[in-house]
Amino acid sequence: MNHIRTSRRSLMQAAGALVVGFHIAPRGALAQAAPANATPEINAWVVIHPDDRVVLRMARTEMGQGTRTGLCQMIAEELHCDWSKISTEYVTPGQSLARNRAWGNFLTAGSQGIRQSQDYVRRGGAAARIMLVQAAAARWGVDAATCTAKDSVITHTPTGRTLRYGEVAGEAARLSPPAQVPLKEPREWTLIGQSVPRLDTADKTTGKLIYGSDLKMPGMLVAVPRRCPVFGGKVRSFDAARVAGMPGVKHVVQIGDYGVAVIADTFWQAKTALDALPVQWDGGENARIQQADINARLTEGLNATEAFVGNSHGDARAAIAAAPRKIEAVYSYPFQNHAPMEPMNATVVWTPTRCDVWCPTQNGEAALVATAQAAGLPQTQCDVHRVDLGGGFGRRTTHDWLIDAVLIAKQVPGVPIKTMWTREEDMVQGRYHPITKAKMTAGLDANGEITGLHMRISGQSILSFVFPNALQNGRDPVQFQGLNAGGTEGAIGYTFPNLLIDHAMRNTHVPPHFWRGVNHNQNAIYLECFLDEVAHATNQDPLALRRKLMANHPKHLAVLNAVAERIGWGSAPPAGVFRGIAQQMGFGSYVAAAAEISVNAQGQLKIHRIVAATDCGVAVNPKQIEMQVEGSFVYGLSALLHGECTVKDGAIEQTNFDSYPVLRMEEMPKVETIVMPSGGFWGGVGEPTIMVAAPAVLNAIFAATGKRIRDLPIKDQDLRRA
Repeated sequence: MNHIRTSRRSLMQAAGALVVGFHIAPRGALAQAAPANATPEINAWVVIHPDDRVVLRMARTEMGQGTRTGLCQMIAEELHCDWSKISTEYVTPGQSLARNRAWGNFLTAGSQGIRQSQDYVRRGGAAARIMLVQAAAARWGVDAATCTAKDSVITHTPTGRTLRYGEVAGEAARLSPPAQVPLKEPREWTLIGQSVPRLDTADKTTGKLIYGSDLKMPGMLVAVPRRCPVFGGKVRSFDAARVAGMPGVKHVVQIGDYGVAVIADTFWQAKTALDALPVQWDGGENARIQQADINARLTEGLNATEAFVGNSHGDARAAIAAAPRKIEAVYSYPFQNHAPMEPMNATVVWTPTRCDVWCPTQNGEAALVATAQAAGLPQTQCDVHRVDLGGGFGRRTTHDWLIDAVLIAKQVPGVPIKTMWTREEDMVQGRYHPITKAKMTAGLDANGEITGLHMRISGQSILSFVFPNALQNGRDPVQFQGLNAGGTEGAIGYTFPNLLIDHAMRNTHVPPHFWRGVNHNQNAIYLECFLDEVAHATNQDPLALRRKLMANHPKHLAVLNAVAERIGWGSAPPAGVFRGIAQQMGFGSYVAAAAEISVNAQGQLKIHRIVAATDCGVAVNPKQIEMQVEGSFVYGLSALLHGECTVKDGAIEQTNFDSYPVLRMEEMPKVETIVMPSGGFWGGVGEPTIMVAAPAVLNAIFAATGKRIRDLPIKDQDLRRA
């Protein structure tokens, strides 16, 4: 248990500590001080110790995206504390539940960690600073307006007297919170906008940071589970006696009606025994399904009469029918696995009256709900202790793997059981990027201008599987990411005279889920590559065509112009090098990419360079944004080049990185990032740029080869020049 971080209780009991909580209540309730034993309605906590240490308690999860550091930058900006004294600690959803859900939303997904926390975090820091200054002023018997705070030191300006934060923390904790908590204007920021080093880098490089798969506890056993390889299938029978005597094996258990697990002293002992365990599966009707069946169902949806409308104005069908010229193309996007480096895992201690879980999760509250349901206990008798994630990408927002872990631990009460999925189980039991096809149709007038555009998407709906109650009269609004008529999350960047974008929902037995970038990934390819087709078919420059259609979308246009200028769009590229361009708006941010590639005579692709521009409104840590852009390109280009999951006899065929490869070092292009925050809004960073890398590269491939790649991934495509 020595790997578990210092408990929240021990910190709250520290003598003289100032604990400040801050709301995100509907009426904008501001920061309020509270004694250590109180239960105020708070969302997050700042703790200041007598030695000036500042602890930020986090509801959001760190999974490599830099949320922890960014949140600290924002609170330190308003707190005026010594940055070198900052540290963090996770709060648990159980603690939040005990305080009437005081910490609010624990979800870390959709690039929301910073942008949906920024206001109350900054107000909490400002409130704490005001209270500290008031406490110092009261000790001196002076007006607080004559005092200033900087680097955890309060100064009485007229006399030069000083007090450290830690010296007045106890007195400040007894004050009433300020009624008004003004925030700095952006022009006053000294820490927000700076590329400070991440707080977790040192622990990661030394191996000190503990992930879920690293966790160790006294008396812990390790369970390795296996589910029916066909989704919806069941266990018919298994012979536990065949492996009961193998080294280290303690138990062989069934998980619900769909899986089995071996529990042993070590992972390898459990895996070895599981591999030797005779299991008979019943795949049911789903075992008859082949990839060709799924593809045919999606193709049928492209011409179906019934579809959910996502964005429409004018009469696109009539405009296309009346146009003297029509262009049509069909694109497809496959199932893809999240494939985080750390497979699913959770450590559980279950008793008839208590269940505690230690796990990497992107949503602590959802994990608590799943734990309680599987444990058969009230949520008040359960808790989830979060550890940092070895990759999430949306996979760890759902908790099928956690349910397995709890059901296994229930069969060995009182013993810490670490359930570890194998890489193969992680691959074949995923929650996959949805499979879709799109039929793109444009009507052109005599001058080659678009008179009407129809985009028909056919394929899976994520919400119908994950949150069916969120469907809008059967329609999945998430399907239209990046294609919406307006809004702050995913507005289309073009104005067409007549437009129709609709979705023929065609779900399969393969479970879909949110996958980094979600539906932006395929939607950007469909629209941006098709516009390139229109440009080339009408002898227009692809950038010039876009600019004409973007007159009413200045922020979209600004990032597009930025990458075009940086890549040198108007000048000739190096010999044998070709360019492509794309833009999109999603997760509150505007992004664009321009790629330079070459294809040799044998059809081998080389991506030399990608320039990316991001307008996220406010850039909390520009260097971290650069890192996120580079990381998103690794993920997006992996999907473009290699990522495909296929179904045979109802099961996923790809079982490891040999059949589901990811981007290799030699395939990674040089990335140039343009961070161009225009201010006035808070956009996301971790996901947006993933969606423009693929269409930029695909458009460059056409420029190089004359071949239009419409079916992904590229790995099976012949790229030799047409």
